[in-house]
Amino acid sequence: MAKVAFLGLGVMGYPMAGHLAKAGHNVTVYNRTAAKADAWVLQHGGAAAATPAEAAKGADFAMSCVGNDDDLRAVCVGEDGAFATMSEGAVFVDHTTVSAKVTRELSAAATDARFSFVDAPISGGQAGAENGVLSVMCGGDADVYKRAELIIDAYARVCRRIGDSGAGQMTKMCNQIAIAGLVQGLSEALHFAEKAGLDGRAVVEVISQGAAGSWQMQNRFETMIDGEFEHGFAVDWMRKDLGICLDTANETGAALPVTALVDQFYKDVQNMGGNRWDTSSLIKRLRSQ
Repeated sequence: MAKVAFLGLGVMGYPMAGHLAKAGHNVTVYNRTAAKADAWVLQHGGAAAATPAEAAKGADFAMSCVGNDDDLRAVCVGEDGAFATMSEGAVFVDHTTVSAKVTRELSAAATDARFSFVDAPISGGQAGAENGVLSVMCGGDADVYKRAELIIDAYARVCRRIGDSGAGQMTKMCNQIAIAGLVQGLSEALHFAEKAGLDGRAVVEVISQGAAGSWQMQNRFETMIDGEFEHGFAVDWMRKDLGICLDTANETGAALPVTALVDQFYKDVQNMGGNRWDTSSLIKRLRSQ
């Protein structure tokens, strides 16, 4: 079993760190709000640290799951950041969805300090984290990935190395691009059914068994019909992710017309006060028109 630091105990990180403890690893946690780290220790054992540097000291692996590029830089190379105390030969695994630019920047800093960095963004939502069935897409050295995979396995249903540093983040962008179009399509289908006077549940029962079926349809159609939007990834976070996708598309020359349009639809949802609604709230925008 390994000595592991886990930095960031949000709705994803808290249960992920719990799975590491259940797997028998020696886990030290850090969270910006210390009370949450203390609550985690009461539930799972292990230890809480006051800073990322303290948590990472002597760790074989340090895992992070924070908010954005700036948050990741802060826990890595900011004041009392984890990179200051990472041991030579250790591995830093980042599960945050961030830009490939910051990933490569931090990977280079890790190499200079003689430890390794794996970008490993995740998909599967809060339920996936709680049930230990996340999809993890990774970038980094192949041999380092093999070591990290053994730790990540505690909360993953599937974990794959896609390529070198940044490849995991690029793959997560593909994930978010696909989700954006799917949620808008599902929203329009359910909205159309409502306007046509159809039973939305009966419609989904039929069409979900054919080519229209998707995870979004299976897991979100009922709450969308019922107007409940407190069950998943928040609109504010989705707009952050889509912004990364669109910025990267400008750099690579990729055309993302649907993604750009859905991003603006999510902006409309924010203007409706839906910043913390989950991403399926696109249907609420259609109902308001």
